[in-house]
Amino acid sequence: MSDPIKYDLVILGGGAASFAAITEASRRGLSTAMVNTGLPLGGTCVNVGCVPSKHLLAVGEKAATPQENPFEAVQYSDGEPTIDWAAALDGTDELVERFRQENYVDVAEYFETDIYEGYGELVDDTTIEVVDGVDEGARITGERALVATGSSPWAPPIDGLDEVDYYTSETILKERDLPESIVMLGGGYIALEWGQILHRVGVDVTILQRSERVLSGMEGQLGREMQCAFQEEGIEVITGNGFQRVRAPATDGGSETIQSGVAVETLVDGTERSVTGDALFVATGVQPNSDGIGLETVGVETNDDGTIHVDEHFQTTNPDVYAAGDVIGDPELETVAAKEGNHAIKNAFGDEGVSIDYDSVPAVVFTDPEVAAVGTTELEYMDEHGTCSCRTVEMEDVPRAKAVKNTDGLVQVVKHHETDEIVGVHMVGPRAADMIMEATLAVKFGLTVDDIIDTIHPFPTFSEAFKHACQAFRRDTSTMSCCVQ
Repeated sequence: MSDPIKYDLVILGGGAASFAAITEASRRGLSTAMVNTGLPLGGTCVNVGCVPSKHLLAVGEKAATPQENPFEAVQYSDGEPTIDWAAALDGTDELVERFRQENYVDVAEYFETDIYEGYGELVDDTTIEVVDGVDEGARITGERALVATGSSPWAPPIDGLDEVDYYTSETILKERDLPESIVMLGGGYIALEWGQILHRVGVDVTILQRSERVLSGMEGQLGREMQCAFQEEGIEVITGNGFQRVRAPATDGGSETIQSGVAVETLVDGTERSVTGDALFVATGVQPNSDGIGLETVGVETNDDGTIHVDEHFQTTNPDVYAAGDVIGDPELETVAAKEGNHAIKNAFGDEGVSIDYDSVPAVVFTDPEVAAVGTTELEYMDEHGTCSCRTVEMEDVPRAKAVKNTDGLVQVVKHHETDEIVGVHMVGPRAADMIMEATLAVKFGLTVDDIIDTIHPFPTFSEAFKHACQAFRRDTSTMSCCVQ
């Protein structure tokens, strides 16, 4: 067997963490190579995650606008909008291809990173061998190695699930002919975003969530608010499910039995229910792509959930191997993966000792209304301190929201009960994804509610909701003039 080709840095994976890593490596004058398989270069976000889902959410939003028009002065003579789903996916494919080429393929070429296509395995410390694919047989080695293999959709162990066909957030992007109805398992951000996309392009959607509310990992008010918004829009949401089994009901096709649709048998409040639809969509989370890549061979340990075990500097149990992105676990966000990849290289080659404060990382759900959060929840604060100083402002009390008749949602601020520093902000509402950045800076830099109150905000804007929630600690906002500072 020939000797491996030598680089300073070799990477297993081709997503956000990998490209952030080669960018930092190039700045340091390091030679780099990566082995990529599965999804094309760019990984989940550009190919099957952020880019296509946000594009299709925008398609759905435009489709829903006429029937949700709140202004009597605006009239529509036509009926329901018609959505060409195949054309929407064609537009998505064109967008993804452009992003992939400009942001990944061209970037790799600019940084003179060698790309090896195929399934890679760590075979000896920092040596990667391509064991299957276009470049099968190639071996590369480096002073350091980075594992950034990402994650894939995960299906829960429900009886019968393995025996039926179902969609995921990846496979739905290949389906040109949508069914009339879909039963969706899951109540996280993937389920909510895709549930709304499909509903707004004409699919009858039922969401089944195991816990008592959707978005169960976020502040409780957010999930309850979104459940109400979805119900009002016509998306059925059933929570508190104890899933029993999944089956494909049989129909009589004459000389043979034909499987038609899907049925999810579940217990809700102790009562047996069977929820049926033409198709099933599983949106119950992701699992790390850590199996079969040679981790055990080179002494890299994993956690019980399969994520790679790293220290705060992204170093694995093999001191020459680092890991970043979804494969090391929560939060599974593109921007977090990129920051982790960047920091891994700084630590691996510069011994800089940089880490990430995950408490100040914002999370966003791009539904309508949008959901955004950063920092500590009310329940988490109560568990830690035995008390909570929290205030909530409804969007219906915000002047801009009232002016444009878009009043769904709320903003909650959690502050330290002694120092008044803002430790958490949670919101549902229009443009929450943009509003959360001011809150993120407040949490990251320890700003107080008075710092926000003392900052002049433009009027009228949705961002005033954050300021109003801070003012609620100091006054009765129900008797407050719009211009009170």
